Amino acid sequence: MQLRIFTEPQMGATYDDLLAVARRTEETGFDAFFRSDHYLTMGGDGLPGPTDAWVTLAGLARETSRIRLGTLMTAATFRLPGPLAITVAQVDQMSGGRVELGIGSGWFAEEHAAYGIPFPELGERFDRYEEQLAVITGLWGTPVGERFDFAGTHYQLAGSPALPKPVQPGGVPVLVGGSGRKRTPRLAARYAAEFNVPFASAEDNARLFAGVREACADAGRDPADLVYSSALVLCVGRDDAELRRRAAAIGRDVDELRRNGAAGTPAQAVDTLGRYAEAGAGRVYLQVLDLTDLDHLDLVAGEVAPQLG
Repeated sequence: MQLRIFTEPQMGATYDDLLAVARRTEETGFDAFFRSDHYLTMGGDGLPGPTDAWVTLAGLARETSRIRLGTLMTAATFRLPGPLAITVAQVDQMSGGRVELGIGSGWFAEEHAAYGIPFPELGERFDRYEEQLAVITGLWGTPVGERFDFAGTHYQLAGSPALPKPVQPGGVPVLVGGSGRKRTPRLAARYAAEFNVPFASAEDNARLFAGVREACADAGRDPADLVYSSALVLCVGRDDAELRRRAAAIGRDVDELRRNGAAGTPAQAVDTLGRYAEAGAGRVYLQVLDLTDLDHLDLVAGEVAPQLG
């Protein structure tokens, strides 16, 4: 099982805070550093304020050398698909081909209101999201020298040179995620390299993975082509006192974390992650909420990761 570090900087973090976590992620052997794409805190004052996801990743692309970098998830409401395809392809080049694009329909109404971003009703957001996937992957997949056209309800492109290209063969891997039962599995089967289930039980992960596998089969795609992944909050301590200190630092109850996250002692975290592996997850994003506690990453890298193979 691959372990990736996943951060929520809208809760309060500078670029330098994120750089420190990314560097420790690389030094300790984790597979990747991912961040959310949000402009408003979900609690607390959020000081010093939000950082832009793709500006952050562009910086980290030049200040790391091994780890993969990406979003979980970029909101389709934030950016037009053509410029987003250019941005991601450029960051891919800046990183030497280490970027991944997690993209979703957008859901947090308050951040849209706070920063003047249009927030359509759910049906329209999902329609726009589907068109964005088609546009972005279409631009990347158009051979050099050819033109890309798209005539959608919400986006229209005419005679695009479809440049620049990502440096990764086949384009930047796209992540689709969520708990939708119909459209989400279909979009994952059509466009995604990876399907992610955020913050759900192992049983729910198994059910949602099965839905995507079924959608792949219906679309004539080998379900084994996709990576299946989970996201879980991380809170591990060597003993009860350290665990409770880490839980208090992120404002969470220890018992709740044990039920819903990769939490407890290192051995308990290994057991939890093993249940997700049995459910079909080959990769887990560990949500690190206290970005100042780099020793937390050291502990997980030293005492959890080696037991997961």
